[in-house]
Amino acid sequence: MVTEISSYVHFHGAPTKGKILMVASSPSLSKQTGWPIGFWAAELTHPLRVFQEAGYDVELVSTEGGKLEMDGYSNPTDASGYSAHDIISLGYMQKPEFMAMLENTKKLTEVNPNEFDAIFLVGGQGPMYTFRGNAELEKLFVSFYEMGKPSAAVCHSTTLLLEAKLSNGELLVKGKTWTGFADAEEEFADQAVGMKIQPYRIENEARKIVGTTFKVASPFSAYAIQDGNLITGQQQNSGAAAAEILVKALG
Repeated sequence: MVTEISSYVHFHGAPTKGKILMVASSPSLSKQTGWPIGFWAAELTHPLRVFQEAGYDVELVSTEGGKLEMDGYSNPTDASGYSAHDIISLGYMQKPEFMAMLENTKKLTEVNPNEFDAIFLVGGQGPMYTFRGNAELEKLFVSFYEMGKPSAAVCHSTTLLLEAKLSNGELLVKGKTWTGFADAEEEFADQAVGMKIQPYRIENEARKIVGTTFKVASPFSAYAIQDGNLITGQQQNSGAAAAEILVKALG
């Protein structure tokens, strides 16, 4: 009996397959809790690992440019221990190249979409303030989508899809099936910290939109949906699943 396993890992020196743009929130302050907020570590590192292992180069940009900060609860070394299990993020934090990547990002308006094969929006607590109603980010995301390139958003970054419109004036999510952070997950998070964390809930807002289908799986399960070249993931445990769909779509 002969068993053969072959998989493509991006070893040093292997030619790159292309380039993926990742967009994260610049540091902000929650008007709801008063906490400093930013991106969720696992929603950057887990997809990043999938992209790099598949042989893609990744550029990380942000809403305002400059230094990025991860949400405290998402940092595996945080005293809360909330993400202590996240050894992928912990591993990336040992890499000087990764920490340098967070030190000085370009602003999202400084990149040319034509130079990239796909876009991936990183979630976290920041996007609820920095992505919602962000015309620059809507324009960037829609430009990828309308060029037929895989366009992904996970967790709270899907708030962008509540308002993002195509060049014909219609909502991007019209006629689409998609997912994002679930009301049940918001409830769990609120109970865990003893206060209402978010200013609004994505699922609640999405269900008000006529002509779109918003679906969620059981709380905190790895769940991602592809509908055409729109790819969405439910929460922080869905980043790798969404990234794997994106890589497959690039094929």
